[in-house]
Amino acid sequence: MKPDFAEEVAAHMERAQQALEAARTLCDAGFFDDVASRAYYAAFHAAAAVLMARGLTFKKHGAVIGAVHKELVHTGAVTVETGKHLTWLFELRSVGDYGEILHVDEDQARLAVSRARSLIQVFQDLIRSY
Repeated sequence: MKPDFAEEVAAHMERAQQALEAARTLCDAGFFDDVASRAYYAAFHAAAAVLMARGLTFKKHGAVIGAVHKELVHTGAVTVETGKHLTWLFELRSVGDYGEILHVDEDQARLAVSRARSLIQVFQDLIRSY
């Protein structure tokens, strides 16, 4: 891991865990649209952390997602499924945050929490390997 970024990497991972806990709480309370947002941000912060651990920083969500695919999926550091799950969470977040007619249902919300938890674990394991 790049030593300059160690504190920021840890801060991103802490935010990832907090967002995951918020997603779980919101899911239990039935706020499924909001679950999508928190689950995505959990995965986003974990993704930003692993990229930062490699010395890469980005300001836009699309850039982080693109870098995960380019730097991690295409190199074999993570599975194709990992990249697909991050992209799916990003798309689901758009439904939850901006959908007028479409809404996130309970099954999607529970899947979002599960995928976010898995992505955090994958990215955390990768950070530990640096």
